[in-house]
Amino acid sequence: MPAEDVHRGESWSLSPDSRRPLPELIEQKLREQIIGGTLKAGDRLPTEPELARKLDVARSSLRTALQRLQLQGIVEVRRGLGWYVRRTDLAAVEEHIEGRLAARQFSQTDLLEVRIALETTAASLAAVRAGDGELDELAKLNLRYQRAPVEDTQEVIESDEEFHSALIRASHNELLEQMYQVLVPGLQDCKRHAHPSREVHNRSANEHEQVIWFLRRHDEVGAKSAMTTHLLGLYNDVATDDTQPKATLSTYVGVSDNPIWGKSR
Repeated sequence: MPAEDVHRGESWSLSPDSRRPLPELIEQKLREQIIGGTLKAGDRLPTEPELARKLDVARSSLRTALQRLQLQGIVEVRRGLGWYVRRTDLAAVEEHIEGRLAARQFSQTDLLEVRIALETTAASLAAVRAGDGELDELAKLNLRYQRAPVEDTQEVIESDEEFHSALIRASHNELLEQMYQVLVPGLQDCKRHAHPSREVHNRSANEHEQVIWFLRRHDEVGAKSAMTTHLLGLYNDVATDDTQPKATLSTYVGVSDNPIWGKSR
């Protein structure tokens, strides 16, 4: 069913609740549309820009909500086609939600260490698999990030997320992409508390460029090392788990070496 034909008259207004994060309110509204029959199994959702307009929310918050529903098996994204309702038997889904949510109760240190593992692997794979169009798109997304005003936290977070998500997609590994999406809500929380200066923001954009440089040369080892260097900045600034020492990660790459974790001193 075309997105524009999905019950135009239905209300998409969010429930007012300032105590709950916006992505949770969006998730609740989409669930209501499914339970109420507005959205049925197999329906294509409106495009992200249209849905963001209907809900009057930023696309980054919308995407977080969609990713939460995706992890629950309620919606799915079809590459090049958009978001679709996968299932409407939410009672069965509810049985698995508590376990999924519990799995997200991790420290920032755990979150960022897993992110480094996934994104550096994605960078290596993208160096081998990404097409020229995907690399051009990464360059455009980084330009958007570079131009984002530092004081506009939402734009900084959204443009940075767009770049990293595009890199993950460029790995052409669907399981890796699904695993990465589990981290996105927590990563956004980390970034909101980072408050980077213009100097740090520019450095981050330059590190993105360095990753792209290695990707264009199909240098998987260089791409992995450059991504490691980039992600360590946030890791060292944000990871605050006091229950275990923060690890260090050598980014020196020799002929056959990869970045290696070690004990911090």
